[in-house]
Amino acid sequence: MAAESPLLEAKRRVAYLELTGRSLLNRCSGQRQYFDWTVNPYRGCEYGCQYCYARYTHEFMNLPVEEFETRVFAKTWDEAMWRRDLRRVKPGDTIAFGTATDCYQPAERRFGLMRKMLEGLAGRSGMRILVTTKSDLVARDGDVLRDLARQNSVRIVLTVTTMNAELARRIEAYAPRPDLRMGVVAELAARGLGVGVSASPVLPWLTDREESLDAVARAAREAGAMTFYARPLFLRESAWAVFLPWLKREFPELETCYRRRFARGAHVDRHYSNWLEERVERLRARHGLAGRWEAPAAQLPLQLPLFS
Repeated sequence: MAAESPLLEAKRRVAYLELTGRSLLNRCSGQRQYFDWTVNPYRGCEYGCQYCYARYTHEFMNLPVEEFETRVFAKTWDEAMWRRDLRRVKPGDTIAFGTATDCYQPAERRFGLMRKMLEGLAGRSGMRILVTTKSDLVARDGDVLRDLARQNSVRIVLTVTTMNAELARRIEAYAPRPDLRMGVVAELAARGLGVGVSASPVLPWLTDREESLDAVARAAREAGAMTFYARPLFLRESAWAVFLPWLKREFPELETCYRRRFARGAHVDRHYSNWLEERVERLRARHGLAGRWEAPAAQLPLQLPLFS
């Protein structure tokens, strides 16, 4: 299907293609899943994050992982299919948008799939809705998200791996600046929405220093975030194939360190994970932030302030 996808639009470095399917909603299974359902309106992502684990999804379509950020597939919008999919969602279920690729990446300005999907949730109640993004475009849909939050538990998470703009540009070449993302946190929080910040993935020797993570947590708190969390980097084979050449070019002194750290597979060892978890927990306590969706208010629809 990907090989036969029609070209919808081509920009200077990115081609948009259409991808049809039998469903827009994916059922999650397994003990490690945080969600009941996931939604990813796009395949591929033009932000060019060097660590992106989702590059493997292009391998499913027999495409080189290097084209993950230059060949972006927009799923065909079918309102009837979306409404049919939603009939499978029960009150109390969690629907997570943007778990693999950014649902508010620049393609969203062209296709508007997120807006259509969120509008399609109108009238439903009792759901837990999670949106994860690096994009300031999510503020565009603040009105829809606020309406949904009246009858559902809604959380928007902005991913901010570092507040160092120069480092962020090297790691996440085409993503919005960290300060722009924090600005969106403040804007959405001011509208009464539950907002969190994720510093994931944490890159050893690059973004795992306490002062680096503290800067993100402090900015999150000042912007009005409710939650803060950070998980360590993991590198599937497809991600490693892109990450390692970048590391050798940008931070050659770290190549040996990373080869040792990931010598046994895609994940860091338990010692490092526990060390990072303890550091992040200290930062949460220091800045009065909860972890993931742990805040008691997340169990209920948000009590939104009235605006005159």
